[in-house]
Amino acid sequence: MATTLDPRIAEALRRGLVIPACPLALTAQRRMDERRQRALFRYYLAAGAGGLAVGVHTTQFAIREPHIGLFKPLLQLAAEEMNRHASGQRKPIVRIGGICGATPQALAEANLLRELGYHAGLLSLVVLKDADEDKLIDHCYRVGEVIPIFGFYLNPELGGPVLPYHFWQRLVEIDNVVAIKVAPFNRYRSQDVVRAVVAAGRNDIALYTGNDDNIVMDLLTPFRFDSSKGKGERRIVGGLLGQWAVWTRKAVELLEECHRLVAQGGNVPAEMLRRSVEVTDVNAAVFDAANGFAGCIPGVHEILRRQGLLEGIWCLNPNETLSPGQAEEIDRVYEAYPHLNDDSFVRENRDQWLRG
Repeated sequence: MATTLDPRIAEALRRGLVIPACPLALTAQRRMDERRQRALFRYYLAAGAGGLAVGVHTTQFAIREPHIGLFKPLLQLAAEEMNRHASGQRKPIVRIGGICGATPQALAEANLLRELGYHAGLLSLVVLKDADEDKLIDHCYRVGEVIPIFGFYLNPELGGPVLPYHFWQRLVEIDNVVAIKVAPFNRYRSQDVVRAVVAAGRNDIALYTGNDDNIVMDLLTPFRFDSSKGKGERRIVGGLLGQWAVWTRKAVELLEECHRLVAQGGNVPAEMLRRSVEVTDVNAAVFDAANGFAGCIPGVHEILRRQGLLEGIWCLNPNETLSPGQAEEIDRVYEAYPHLNDDSFVRENRDQWLRG
């Protein structure tokens, strides 16, 4: 029988949170560095993140390979740190775990997440990208019988399938869909998702941006559509982002400012339009947009290495590293936008997070 979402968690998701897509801390021997992994989780939670997403693309899908065997240990480690942080907090920490693979694997991962106390599964459909719509919906329905679903429209450049409006119409008919990460990096496809949610009248589904090329505008835009129920409007309320795995304290401040402006109403200040351009420029460097995102995970690692949270930028795949010129691009955005980094916050707290 499916687990349903705790009302406090559902309310927190709908309010809108910063949810970093957590990276994997490795030693030079490409084994998990537990001390630095714990420090990363502590950094995100101390920075004000309202949840963590673990076992997702930024964490590296290879953690699931039998000879690596890091999927469960990493989920357990994150759960321990979230438990520790939550014990002194009034606000709940939203726990999201990645789910991928064909249906048998996805169901096994969903059951593991439920056993470890995770609230929802971010459901990747990459492996099923050649499946027909009926098979995709059946897959989602079956996973939703085990754990609440955080839907995911992944950028096709990163391997995700193109999912038409009709797919989203059918997905939001699944009761246990509680949130959707909108991340196709495409305005037309992003609007398909929101329009389907509006048309279904699903005010209980929280919308989160994963569009690294348009983070700020996603958070400030009122999406208004006609439907059979009349005019409806929804907003993207938070972000589940690899980009927010770096400079997280500033991401929290940015989301708070977007929420304040939305609540206030009126015109969007020109300063926020400029900020949108700046954040996108930073993402282009960190995520290596110039090279088809080949260096996106090493780019995240490089920022964390410069801050002293990671020892190196090692990935499980030895060939996965910064692209030529990417380090220089990161230098450039560091110099251009000093107000977007949280280096001072990390410096003040890093030793405490690393103490274990």
